[in-house]
Amino acid sequence: MYIDSHQHFWKYNPDRDSWIVDDMKCIRRDFMPSDLKPVLENNGMDGCVAIQADQSEEETIFLLKLAAQNYFIKGVVGWVDMQKHNVEERLLNFSKYKKFKGVRHILQAEPDGFMLKEEFQRGIKALSKLGLTYDLLIKPHQLNEAIMLTTNFPNQKFVLDHIAKPAISNGIDENWENQIKELSKNKNVFCKVSGLVTETDDFKLEPDNFKVFLEVVTSAFGTERLLFGSDWPVCLVAASYNEVLKIITNYYDKQQLKMILGGNAIRFYKI
Repeated sequence: MYIDSHQHFWKYNPDRDSWIVDDMKCIRRDFMPSDLKPVLENNGMDGCVAIQADQSEEETIFLLKLAAQNYFIKGVVGWVDMQKHNVEERLLNFSKYKKFKGVRHILQAEPDGFMLKEEFQRGIKALSKLGLTYDLLIKPHQLNEAIMLTTNFPNQKFVLDHIAKPAISNGIDENWENQIKELSKNKNVFCKVSGLVTETDDFKLEPDNFKVFLEVVTSAFGTERLLFGSDWPVCLVAASYNEVLKIITNYYDKQQLKMILGGNAIRFYKI
């Protein structure tokens, strides 16, 4: 089974979705399962994991409803306020749904030190207790903090989204590479090869530029801890779904692709 481990759904709201700026206006519309289903089928994918885009429990409920109505949505990574005193209660509430797999917070927008706050780490403890996953959406300057967080919770499963969003067009940054290698030493951390096309200058599709980044994350995490994610529909500002998929299929061999395009996501998210 081939799984896209990272995509989004939304009913476009210009106030809530203000992060979709002018140079991304092609995705200023609704994107629903009926839009994604033929795309997955045409690209040989069997299912997907829906990831939160809005930081609200309403978003989690919205995604869980879509998952209940669409067999190909194999899992949901929602949002819960990890700093609230009742975080365990809220996680328990959503854990009643089989397709609820974990949570994500827009960590990239938080100040330095956020991941090390006592309140946030209390939320991570609650996740661990319930066997839920955590998606790390961060930028390169936050990698050191992510290393500390994931070291503190060796039994918690984490996955790094978008390889920490390095500036692809600038080539490899030594600090990013070193910290990726350090983070990968924590075997509880997986990495999504996702979001690459939107980290290029002016959203230019530069296939050859991605190879050196794939080399780094493959060397660090091994093919057994890498997950393919399209980041659809965000990817559409720079590339088609097929163009995103080809970045991966042109780089790895068939045996490696069995893991990266499905096996690892099934194992990580317990699909």
